[in-house]
Amino acid sequence: ALSLHLLQASLVYVNTRMVQSVLSDPVWAGRLAAEDYRGLTPLIYSHINPYGRFELDLEQRIDFESKLAA
Repeated sequence: ALSLHLLQASLVYVNTRMVQSVLSDPVWAGRLAAEDYRGLTPLIYSHINPYGRFELDLEQRIDFESKLAA
């Protein structure tokens, strides 16, 4: 459980740094209203994929004959 807390704290830190870097740009800072700032939170996780990245090519078939167990 403690490792999950460490992971969450690390994600919050990285997300905070990313939000700060975006808000340091005057163009973005000028586009945001007070309501937008209230909606900012470092507790976002939709950009995290805990299962890895899988590239699927539905045009290519898997050769099961060469992959049979001996």
